[in-house]
Amino acid sequence: MKFLLLALCGLLLLSPATPAASSYPALRDAREAVLQSRLESAIEQLGLSRAVRDRRLAITVVDLINPARPRMAGVNSREMFYSASLPKIAILLGAFQRLHDGQLEYSDELREDMAAMIRVSSNPAATRVLDQVGRDYLADLLMSDRYRLYDRDMGGGLWVGKPYGPEPAFRREPLQQLSHAATTFQVARFYYLLETGRLVSPQASREMKEILAHPGIRHKFVKGLYQRFPDAEIYRKSGTWRDYHSDSAIVKHDGKHYIVVALSHDPRGGEWLERLVLSVDRLMPSKPPPRAVPPRAR
Repeated sequence: MKFLLLALCGLLLLSPATPAASSYPALRDAREAVLQSRLESAIEQLGLSRAVRDRRLAITVVDLINPARPRMAGVNSREMFYSASLPKIAILLGAFQRLHDGQLEYSDELREDMAAMIRVSSNPAATRVLDQVGRDYLADLLMSDRYRLYDRDMGGGLWVGKPYGPEPAFRREPLQQLSHAATTFQVARFYYLLETGRLVSPQASREMKEILAHPGIRHKFVKGLYQRFPDAEIYRKSGTWRDYHSDSAIVKHDGKHYIVVALSHDPRGGEWLERLVLSVDRLMPSKPPPRAVPPRAR
């Protein structure tokens, strides 16, 4: 049965992508003044305005209650940070693109490595998947016209230029020479493309989301949200190295649906992110449940 499921998943991954990109707006055009003002007020109330001014904290949030009309807000959204394990989401994209193009076999081992790379942030698993994807292939994919998840004109973005282990960097990103990098805007774009079925194909996007579900490390965003909303759906990848703390997620609960991404460079960054996600959650509207239709009178 396990191999049957893998074969079925392989067929789904090879099916052609459907929805046209024109069905959804470019995220850069989705900035909304009211949400921006409320986000800045929330940051001030948390005592994090100086961290923002000093460029030690960046955040992007996207309200997806209507995915065809997203509302975005952010601070330092195009500031690139060293982001440790968060860019493992780029390796996940590379693997699914290779699968879709018939250049990689969807095996038990690959599926287990991708899940370990994302859910518990396994460095050996991430390096094994990266080596199957191809190091230069991944860099070129991130900079490709199709995805533009690393774009020099937009401040950079997602980058993986070093294995997750003791090996030296093989290809640092061009702007700041970072080995593992991200901007909150480009990570938010990754999640928006994922949530609207535009990473690789609708079927591949669903499979990637399943891998991003069930986070195995409960800190930062996950710790903050699960303490208040234990039934929340969270699709997430974080990163930690020394004073660098990052987190990113699609969140759904109680009619809310949003993306939140934060990058920080401070020893207190993990605690900042735990508090910040709850403030962001309070900014997000809830979609009312559908009204029950009364039965017809007979």
